Amino acid sequence: MTRKSGLPQGTWVVILDGEKVLYLVNQGDDIDMNLVVRGKEEQNNPQAQDWAANRPGRFNDGPSVQRSSVQDTDWHELEKERFAKDVADQLYQDAHKGRFDKLVIIASRPALSELRKELHPEVASRVILDVPKVLTNHPIDEIETLLSHDMEQS
Repeated sequence: MTRKSGLPQGTWVVILDGEKVLYLVNQGDDIDMNLVVRGKEEQNNPQAQDWAANRPGRFNDGPSVQRSSVQDTDWHELEKERFAKDVADQLYQDAHKGRFDKLVIIASRPALSELRKELHPEVASRVILDVPKVLTNHPIDEIETLLSHDMEQS
């Protein structure tokens, strides 16, 4: 018995977390999904504690001797946000050139949230499904199974 995946042929699937992105395309059809890797990127983003070079800064609270600490910048989180913006920019360039008509985004909740904020309306209008899951390290056949299930649920 064949199972309907619901994913149209040629649909792009983007899987990302804050540090990795996997670009796939469905070369099968809406009955038999066949995801093929188009490309992948990974950024080297050290953990927050590795970015910190010094103790947090301090400032005077006024004429008294009391001093308050200043929150350190979370460079790790900023890099994740920049990464989502870079992915959104790449998707816009590809959409603008007509490289895809339909898009599925599977991402960790923070990455999905950041990507949604950054997506150009031309790209956002092509999103047929977004799934808040971390699948960047899963094999393709597992991704196909999970995506088929999510397509049935939507």
